[in-house]
Amino acid sequence: VHFFNLPPYSFSSSFSHTKEQTTIQTLKICIEIPSSFNMALSNKVIGAINFVAMLLSIPIIGAGFWLANEPDNSCVKILQWPVIILGILILVVALAGFVGGFWRIPWLLVLYLIAMLILIILLACLVVFIFMVTVRGSGHLEPNRAYLEYDLDDFSGWLRRRVRSSHKWDRIRSCLSSTSMCAELNQRYRMAQDFFNAHISPLQSGCCKPPTECGYTFVNPTYWISPINTAADMDCLQWSNEQTQLCYTCDSCKAGLLANLKKEWRRADIILLITLVALICVYLIGCCAFRNAKTEDLFRKYKQGYV
Repeated sequence: VHFFNLPPYSFSSSFSHTKEQTTIQTLKICIEIPSSFNMALSNKVIGAINFVAMLLSIPIIGAGFWLANEPDNSCVKILQWPVIILGILILVVALAGFVGGFWRIPWLLVLYLIAMLILIILLACLVVFIFMVTVRGSGHLEPNRAYLEYDLDDFSGWLRRRVRSSHKWDRIRSCLSSTSMCAELNQRYRMAQDFFNAHISPLQSGCCKPPTECGYTFVNPTYWISPINTAADMDCLQWSNEQTQLCYTCDSCKAGLLANLKKEWRRADIILLITLVALICVYLIGCCAFRNAKTEDLFRKYKQGYV
């Protein structure tokens, strides 16, 4: 009796309410599945990007070790360790981002983004610094010579200060004299004309022979007969046929060393510049992926609270 006394709209109202709940549940499932998928995808993208950043640290570390193994750089010890340390720091920070991305550790990702930004800025400063200190300094030709000779005053003040101190130069000179770079010239060039036509390194040009303007007579690449008048330049008086001395105390040797450093630092700077551009691209992609992951996480929490 009571059933037939129900209002005529009761069945339609109950049916509409059930249909609305079903629609909401269906929409919830349809939205949550892509959101979870996108969030997982974003975290994997962050992890993959940081793996690429780890790989990009290898050229930086490699450039540092290459400089460390060059005879002149191993004697001076200016650039190689900052480059190696910076490369190792980038590797460690990228590894932290890789772990944070794959295992969804938000604080580790935030730490990665801050630390990597600082390291990218440091790398950019290093690239600009190397370019600025090596922009000056080029050799000049002497008559009837294929090799170049170098003047210390042609180089940047910062580089000159690295070799002008007698205390610093004594250590560098001792290191250079222990190498075989000058002895190699004696084995390779027997005749004067062969030596004059040779393309020797700036370091060999400055340290292993007297300056051409001094007018010394060739006997072999590291043994020269002194002219009557050697007052043309102070380096002419510094030259010695003693194989452990040669022109290691000459300004021409310091200039030759800086010319060698300039050449090698420029090569390393190209590697660092290419790596810097790649790191910036990787970092920007990582920032976008991290932002998407945080947005999806907030959207998911909002839906859970709303529904």
